[in-house]
Amino acid sequence: MGLGLAVSTPEDTILMKLRWAELLGGSLKHFNDALGVYEMQREILDLDYLNDWAKRLGVETSWSRLLAAATPI
Repeated sequence: MGLGLAVSTPEDTILMKLRWAELLGGSLKHFNDALGVYEMQREILDLDYLNDWAKRLGVETSWSRLLAAATPI
């Protein structure tokens, strides 16, 4: 018998952290977690996917804020 393991993509982790941040009234912990994932993974992220799903999830403002807060490469 094999064990199953669910793994979240960095994009989905960012989106869910932004959503949780908003649902919790602006949680800096979740926002900073999302920012950290973005900064560590930005070279491989699918930005089209992130932009599309940020709109679908209603977190475009947080997504824009994250992009503005990210440390430049």
